[in-house]
Amino acid sequence: MAFDDAYRALTDHDDDARWAYGTGFADPFAGVPTELPAGVDPADLAAYCLMLGDDALIMSHRLQEWVTRAPELEDELALANIALDLLGQARLLLTRAGQAEGSGRDEDTMAFRREAAEFRHVCLAERADADFAHLVARLLVLSTWRLAAFDRLTASRDPMLAAVAAKGIKEITYHRDYAAQWVVRLGDGTELSHARMAAAAEAIAAPAGELFRPHEVEIRLAAAGVAVDPSTLRAEFDAVLGQVLTAATLDPHIFDTEMYAPADCGAAATMPPGPGAPGGRPPSGRDGEHTAALHDILTEMQSLARAVPGGAW
Repeated sequence: MAFDDAYRALTDHDDDARWAYGTGFADPFAGVPTELPAGVDPADLAAYCLMLGDDALIMSHRLQEWVTRAPELEDELALANIALDLLGQARLLLTRAGQAEGSGRDEDTMAFRREAAEFRHVCLAERADADFAHLVARLLVLSTWRLAAFDRLTASRDPMLAAVAAKGIKEITYHRDYAAQWVVRLGDGTELSHARMAAAAEAIAAPAGELFRPHEVEIRLAAAGVAVDPSTLRAEFDAVLGQVLTAATLDPHIFDTEMYAPADCGAAATMPPGPGAPGGRPPSGRDGEHTAALHDILTEMQSLARAVPGGAW
């Protein structure tokens, strides 16, 4: 009987709120204006929100895969919490993308109904991890870049982007700190852990270059005071990574490379091409170019939503 009462308390809602996914609670952005900033192309704003939202969504999924696989119980909890933080950021950004494009697509549709070529995350987010050292190296790179970007986005002319960034800074600061501690712990540990950490850093150094190649959308929105030109984040990124890698007794210049090729991002085979990169830029996840690793992620992530269209739980 007690179970029945508890179950009803969680599920009996007039608004059919999906309590398990954090809905049905107070809106943290209540009162934040939702009007699009004047003079900004809605399609550009939608695309930019997808870039940041997809980075978070796909990395969140990869982190969730490490629950039950992490070295210690505390790390499983930490990784789960980081994944939930990123999932929360993704929900807000995908919702904003739907608002900007005026399509009526909500966060669920964005996450579960798009095909691989419609995703706009960098390839580094979808990469599978050979071991825990690879995971924390990727998390360090992505969170260092994201924290620098969000810090600048708090001044965005788009009030929703500014609000999402302000809320996310504290979360991402923890993500970066957690990853940095593990990189130092492994790099400055045993001979074996040092070798594995060095191999992990080397493996993701080239793909990390994609983070700093400005996309046409980013350039236009940065000029309009809405987005961040990712090339301006490089100095801060290098300073942070240099400090962490030095403490980890690893090469502090390993991320200086500007090389990038899609084949470096994971699986040997690539997905069918997306729209492609205009202007002679190397193919990028921002243009919908992805590796076969994304197919595996979407097969798992979207399976239930596609099997039960319109389902609520």
